[in-house]
Amino acid sequence: MNSILIVLPILTVLMFDLGLTLEGKDFLMVVKRPKAILAGLLGQLILLPAIAFALATALNLSPVFFIGLILIACCPGGSSSNVFSMLAKGDVALSVSLTALSSIITLFTVPVIMQWTTSAIGSEIGVTLPVGNLLVQNIITMLIPILIGLGIRRWYPKTAQKIDAVLSKCAFPALMMLAGIFFVQHRTTIVDNFTSLGLTVTMLLIAAVLLAGGLSRLFKLAGNERKTIVIEVGMQNAAQAIAIATSPFIFNDGTIAIPAILYALMMNVILLIYVGYLRKKMA
Repeated sequence: MNSILIVLPILTVLMFDLGLTLEGKDFLMVVKRPKAILAGLLGQLILLPAIAFALATALNLSPVFFIGLILIACCPGGSSSNVFSMLAKGDVALSVSLTALSSIITLFTVPVIMQWTTSAIGSEIGVTLPVGNLLVQNIITMLIPILIGLGIRRWYPKTAQKIDAVLSKCAFPALMMLAGIFFVQHRTTIVDNFTSLGLTVTMLLIAAVLLAGGLSRLFKLAGNERKTIVIEVGMQNAAQAIAIATSPFIFNDGTIAIPAILYALMMNVILLIYVGYLRKKMA
């Protein structure tokens, strides 16, 4: 099975659905609530990749897994974060705005970070990054679907709500199906490296949760905002990372996608535990 024929449509549909939930005011929150937005974007765009780099270096990951870990860490927030924020009784409006902003900003930051990473690490294994191809793929599979969704939400709000009601229920199962397919395809490599790579991914997530909470307190954010920042920093768009790793126009290497596969599985486990803890605390 050619997995790219599955991952690209899933990513495109997820981004289209994100656009259906957005309004112009979601992008204006950066002006209305700058501290919360700044804290979220710092955690998402700088803190998580920095932690990933430190862990990959400290644990001496192989170059291909090093690249894969940085890739998932520098991707935008996942669309499921909005649902998790709602379950945690967090700030859903903030979650939507952070997901939208990170999805747009990372169209340009991912190529920069991955170009640096592949230049520093990939030369050992002959991995290079065709930056132009990455930009074009991101625009086609992410930016354009978001803009189409935004347009439908703007001009046909009732239609947007009906479509979102269906697609939003498919997002999580689609991501888990995608992770499951890749897990089966690369099961030998995953099993052989599960101890070291699984430990690294779990440590990355736990560190992200703890440090995002600390960052939120540093910015003196309210409790609901802190919950959302933690979820946004920890929850990544694994579909995008897998699409970049496996695309024949970019890396064309399923092994690079393995950290994203494990991350997709572990982030739901750890963040569900986090949400469960919050709900029990509020009970």
